[in-house]
This record gives sequence, C-alpha cells and structure tokens, in this order.
Amino acid sequence: MTVATGVGSMPGDDQDWFERAVRVVLDALPELPYLPEVPGRGPTATTTGRGLAVMSDLGADLQPAGWRLTDAAGIDHRRARSLLGQDLDGLEEQAQEYAGAFKIQVAGPWTLAATVEKPRGDKVLSDFGARRELAQALAEGVRMHVRDVRRRLPKVDRLVVQVDEPALAAVLEGRIPTASGFGRHRVVHPPEASDTLGWVLSAIADEGAEPWVHTCAAGTPLGLLRGAGARGLSVDLAMMSAADHDVLAEALEAGESVVLGVVPSLDPDTPPTDVQVVESVLRWLDMLGLDPESIGGSLAISPTCGLAGASDPWTRQVLALLRSSATNLSG
Repeated sequence: MTVATGVGSMPGDDQDWFERAVRVVLDALPELPYLPEVPGRGPTATTTGRGLAVMSDLGADLQPAGWRLTDAAGIDHRRARSLLGQDLDGLEEQAQEYAGAFKIQVAGPWTLAATVEKPRGDKVLSDFGARRELAQALAEGVRMHVRDVRRRLPKVDRLVVQVDEPALAAVLEGRIPTASGFGRHRVVHPPEASDTLGWVLSAIADEGAEPWVHTCAAGTPLGLLRGAGARGLSVDLAMMSAADHDVLAEALEAGESVVLGVVPSLDPDTPPTDVQVVESVLRWLDMLGLDPESIGGSLAISPTCGLAGASDPWTRQVLALLRSSATNLSG
C-alpha cells in the first residue's frame, strides 16, 4: 500500500499555528502523520534551532551571525529546548491515543555543521574535531528524543526518524562559504561524511526506530545515505539523476522505504490533479521496471519539500491531494 506523508515544515508564525498543524496532519495523513515544524515562529523553531534543541551535552546561543556553540546553553538555546518540549506536550495531548506509524524529523550532522559556528567563529564544518563532537552530541540527543516521543505516544508501533540533510551535497562539493564570504570550506570526503551520518542513523536504529534521510538538493549521493544506514530515502522526484533512480530502485527491491516528492511545496499557478500525480508515479515505476504491487508498503508520496512557504489553503490542498493519490495508487 502506498501512503501519503509530509516532509515536516508547515506555514504559520505562532503556537496556535502549530496546534492547528498537528490537527491537520493527524486528520489528513492517517497512515503516516508527523510532528509538524513551524519555522515561521523564529530561529528557535527552524531546522537548525530544532537540531540544537535535540543535541545533548553541547551548548549554543544565537548571535547576530546565527547559531554558535558555547560552553553552556544560552538563553536562545534554552528557548529552543523549551519550545520543542512545548510542541511535544501539544502533540501528546492531541495524539496520545494514536496507534500506527508516526514520523519525527531532526537536522542532520552535516547540515548543522554547515550552519552552526564554533565558539570563536567560522562554521563547525571547518574543524574536524568540532564536527565530530557535534555529530556525537546529536546522536546522543536523538536517542533521548526517540525515548521521549515513545513515552508520549505509547501506542505508536512504528516510529520513523527523518534526518534532514539539505546541505550535504554542498558540503561534499566544497560549496559552503566561509565566514568572510570570500572563500569556501574544504571538501569533506565521502568516507567521513558516511561515518559521521552513520553515528546518528545508528543511534536511531539502536532505539528501535526507523532511520530515514531527507534531501531536496540535487547531487546528494543516495548510495552514501544507504551505506551510512538510512533505511528510508525521501527525495524530490524532479531533482533525481539516472544514478539516483537506480539507488531508489535498489532500495525498494530491498524492502526499504522510498518517499517521492511529487506535489509542489509552493503554491503553483496550476495545481496538479490526483490523476496526474498517480500517472507520474506509475511512469517512474515503469521506467525502473518495478511492479507497483511488488513493492508492498515501501513507497510513500509527499510534497517536493517542506510547506513552510506555502499558503494555508495550498497546504491543506496538498495533503488532501497526496492522500487521494496514495489511495488510487494502492487500489
């Protein structure tokens, strides 16, 4: 059975929007709902702020140039943790009786390393020891986060943890700018990238959850993600290369999960119909030589990326469209 889900982010700029987003997701995506992210509430609610809120042992604070590691958690770091706890309280209140599969999201170690600065400036990415320490703190924090979510949602029988790595391709290609903006950080080689990501994915798997990796960026080596331990790949179908299609086919044949982003995440001039969405997925499966019935429940569909920049009406339309398309694909 093909299911519908979302990437994570939703529109809005205050806590009322978050609570509304939880209700919308639980109602519209009953097969695989997720903990909504509402980054419009400010830096503490962005992908980076959320990742730092989950991170264990290390402190951080918000500086004019962005997030920076510190000796102890600063006021903004404490606010990020408090906001995450508040969101989990809201989720628990609305979904405590929910039974089935559920998804949460967290920033990956390379995206954090590319967006967070060291205590004395410049990105964590610039220092081998710092990026290693950050990844290990994230892995330990994710363990605690998974346990907390399981405690709050005791009837969930399949917990998916989606690790968001939109910056990984740029890290591997040496495209992350230095603090001055005049240079670029050195390339990180694939073995290190795989090992570091693997710490986080292994921590998820060790807790009995299912590790997925999401990226909207072209050029992300999907084979590296699988090699690091990802058992689910969430991608924008339109951004995939021929090599990417091969990796996705291998994942499906191995019984791993693939989430195809097939509906625009921003309000389009002409919205697609569910017939068009279904046809695009079936054409893709046909191109790979895969029988839709042979892949069981391994395939899911989603928006192409997060919905934070979408209007509220389009967000609701996207989720309804995905659900009807998934039903038709399963029929």
